[in-house]
Amino acid sequence: MNYAVIKKNDVANGPGVRVSLFVSGCRHHCRNCFNQEAWDFDYGAPFTEETMEEILHALEPGYIAGLSLLGGEPMEPENQEALLPLVRKFKEQFPEKNLWCYSGFSFERDLLGGRIGSPDTVRKLLSCMDVIVDGKFVESLKDPSLIFRGSSNQNIIDVPRSLAENRMVLLPGTWKRTMGSGDIHEM
Repeated sequence: MNYAVIKKNDVANGPGVRVSLFVSGCRHHCRNCFNQEAWDFDYGAPFTEETMEEILHALEPGYIAGLSLLGGEPMEPENQEALLPLVRKFKEQFPEKNLWCYSGFSFERDLLGGRIGSPDTVRKLLSCMDVIVDGKFVESLKDPSLIFRGSSNQNIIDVPRSLAENRMVLLPGTWKRTMGSGDIHEM
């Protein structure tokens, strides 16, 4: 796996100050994606043991709230196995901090449904995550007033509750637009 960039003081991709890893490789190719250069699986630098240690070291300060995985696409099959050791070490070393992941895949259909990569690896990755923001960026649904997502079709999902209930459970206080209508509902 390659990665595009590591942001060590990110405030845009989850609550609080975070360390964010932008992986390389994405097949979604969302129109007007903010990170098109990371679509290429060969973009950036190789993700190595040293890269993982750099990220874990950057997570040490008490003011860092957690780790965010973005891309590219973290849940592409080519990226899953490389991310699993990182997320496991993160959870072991920083149980008080949270892990957010941004994925263009559908949580229910693609990830829980076992349609992307190894279902076993996906379950292991999800078991380490606290929140996943799912869904492709859709420019016609872009809304700058949304927090932690780019378009209103995307969901902010409470992963532990979703896994326990085997269905998508939105993070309390997040909003979802009912497809096909202008109505917005708190979930």
